[in-house]
Amino acid sequence: MPTAGDTALDPAAARATATGAATGSAGEAALVLVGGHESGGGERLRALAGGRSEWRAVGPGRALAGAVAALLAQSDRPVCVVPMSLGRDPRLIADTARTLRWLSGPANSGRLALAEPFGGTEHLIGWLRGGTGRALAAPEGAPAGGTGTAGDGAAGEQAAGEPTAILLTAPAAGPFEDAELFRIARLVRQYRTHRWVEVAFENGDPSPAEGVERCRLLGARRVVLLPAAFGAAPVVPGAEDGGPLLSSRAVAGVLRARAAGAVGRLLQGVDGIAAGLDAEHGHGFPHSHNSLAPHRH
Repeated sequence: MPTAGDTALDPAAARATATGAATGSAGEAALVLVGGHESGGGERLRALAGGRSEWRAVGPGRALAGAVAALLAQSDRPVCVVPMSLGRDPRLIADTARTLRWLSGPANSGRLALAEPFGGTEHLIGWLRGGTGRALAAPEGAPAGGTGTAGDGAAGEQAAGEPTAILLTAPAAGPFEDAELFRIARLVRQYRTHRWVEVAFENGDPSPAEGVERCRLLGARRVVLLPAAFGAAPVVPGAEDGGPLLSSRAVAGVLRARAAGAVGRLLQGVDGIAAGLDAEHGHGFPHSHNSLAPHRH
């Protein structure tokens, strides 16, 4: 049974979390976590890599290139790069692939792999539904990120005894990325009995403070902030902290699973870079291409 923050792990990640180790040769690979707007440009990932000499947490571009080049030079073991997206940053995946393509010369053949992103929107929806259940089950003022299982929304709100709103927070990005979080919030609420799952953006519109005010105006007596990104939700007076999106144990399990999958594909001659280059296709405003010219982004 999943613990708090472990909801909706894919099967490979769930196995890695349960065993505490990756399968295959992933344990021999160095791991680079590259972050975009969902992790403050990688800053919020540093705590995840802390204390692990074989893990690095960086932002995209030059920081990523430098970290990967250094790891390749240090030893002969493979280097796996995980785009730390939760489904709302396809540009991060494509940018990461472009950087790795530049580094993947003959000298590094068979040693550099682009892993699948940390999660997709389907994972994020499941993780947020679990966090929402825990927040609604926790009495007012009690921490919502404990070690119990995710509770049912109706029973949780009855236990809390107050009309409760969940406010999903994330750093602001672009219009399409921000709009995607509103869609996700609607699906988090779907088929549940609680009334309010709202959205707010750090340094964006609406701000977390404005989001809390909106929840109050809608009739919520209790507002719980739940991060839809890496790191903690911002502190807003009058609102409660719903805890992290995932426990550290769950995050480590997902990363081990992504690394194991990447190393397994690398042994079959597939480094994942070519597929990553197309990650951004179809994202953003519609656009056309010259049929006589190569299709590049």
